[in-house]
Amino acid sequence: MLSASTGEGQISLSDYQGQWVVLYFYPKDFTPGCTLEAQRFQQDLPKYRDRNTQIIGVSADDVVSHAEFCDAEGLKFPLLADINGEVSKAYGSWLGFMSLRHTYIIDPDGILRAIFLGVRPAIHSQEVLAQLDQLQATDWRAST
Repeated sequence: MLSASTGEGQISLSDYQGQWVVLYFYPKDFTPGCTLEAQRFQQDLPKYRDRNTQIIGVSADDVVSHAEFCDAEGLKFPLLADINGEVSKAYGSWLGFMSLRHTYIIDPDGILRAIFLGVRPAIHSQEVLAQLDQLQATDWRAST
């Protein structure tokens, strides 16, 4: 379940069927930890693309804030404006008025394969890449 607005309109997890998805929730644009986390995902974006993986960020900030954040940080992946927390709540990543810092890896069939709680922004992208490599090395389709 994922449907929220970006500057490009609505997107849904089904838009990424056949790809891995790293769905990461974060509290707020332009804060130090959130900026560092986004920068690391952007820095590693070619590695994610090599692994047939789409990164999607989610926070309660609006589309305008996300557009400014993407422009300021050179982000080339979508950020979802989950203003009412609907998507965050569905993933258990909502704290009353903002998203918690959680990350989910979803396989090409739309099945949740990994959850990261208590994320450390400076090293998180590397942790996600390592987990993604582990998941992709297993015959994940055989278990479905």
